[in-house]
Amino acid sequence: MDLALTDVQEAVRDTARRAARELLAPEAARNDAEERFPDQTLRALARLGLMGINVPGEFGGAEAGAVAYAVAVRELAQGCAGTTVALMVTNMVAETIARFGSEAQKRRYLPSICGGEWPAASFCLSEPGAGSDASALTTTATRDGDHYILNGTKAWITSGGHAGLYLIMARTEPGRSSKGISTFLVEAGTPGLTATRPEDKLGLRASHTTQIVLEDCRVPVENRLGDEGIGFRVAMTALDGGRIGVSAQALGIATAALNTAARYATERRQFGAPIASTQAVQWMLADSATELEAGRLMCLRAASLKEKGQPHSREAAMSKVFCTEAANEICHRAVQIHGGYGYTREYPVERHLRDVRVTRIYEGTSEVQRIVIAREILKQWQ
Repeated sequence: MDLALTDVQEAVRDTARRAARELLAPEAARNDAEERFPDQTLRALARLGLMGINVPGEFGGAEAGAVAYAVAVRELAQGCAGTTVALMVTNMVAETIARFGSEAQKRRYLPSICGGEWPAASFCLSEPGAGSDASALTTTATRDGDHYILNGTKAWITSGGHAGLYLIMARTEPGRSSKGISTFLVEAGTPGLTATRPEDKLGLRASHTTQIVLEDCRVPVENRLGDEGIGFRVAMTALDGGRIGVSAQALGIATAALNTAARYATERRQFGAPIASTQAVQWMLADSATELEAGRLMCLRAASLKEKGQPHSREAAMSKVFCTEAANEICHRAVQIHGGYGYTREYPVERHLRDVRVTRIYEGTSEVQRIVIAREILKQWQ
């Protein structure tokens, strides 16, 4: 149950719930096993209004807000976490353009993203040598008349090779740390932009993750997103919202795992009774349900602050570290409740365990979240 949702938020949640059940869940196991990128499913989600949930309606978005986005992601992740992460990153790119883009950029790109003309969009910040320390990125953007020339390599790029648009952070002023970074919108097919083969990942195997190699990639000046030098602020703003999305994704994966484990516990019999009758299993279920409820409230709080335009960096970080670590433990318990069967592909809990693990890493590791939280706490004493 979601407390105090508006009619619009409930409608988005219900649409996502149906999509998870009818579109995502039936193909989740096959997509995972075959590493199939769900391009047609993503286009179908766009037609349902789920690819621009927090984007103004005049640009093709649903204009439903950050809370609606969080509840939609939680529902979708119960169906297929790999498909959901592609949707999450696409929504993040669309929101970033809506916030920082020019009128021309919004009208050029947002309808294509929100309407499903492109199956996905990609957010390109990390590099092989710049992960948690994103300000250390070395990709360069050199001004050449009415173009910039981009050179460098981006890493861990969701939907690389499938996206219609790449939002890329590059250094326009050498030696200025985070203040010398700018943001660019680069369309798929632009000469000099190449996606490598997908990484062979533990989980989220329906989501293709690649490197993006930029070799003398010429980008028009009008494709710079915002002023020169604000790229790091653009990235951090996007990641605050992205952490809310990852919280919701983790909750969705863990909810699916808990539901499967609870059902299995009522069916599996040992020592003449369902294993659900044992205190050990009951306590695992009880702890998992309690953690899910706490995480849900933390995620909605952070989303509500974002929706109101209030500071939410600390709350987003708190939500992410709590929800993702709790979700990992819940998925571990689900496998344990299944016993040996949980270690096989006969039941989906092994996939949930593999899928949830990365939520403690991407959009800022749990360790980085704790740094963010501590920094916010200490501000009042400094």
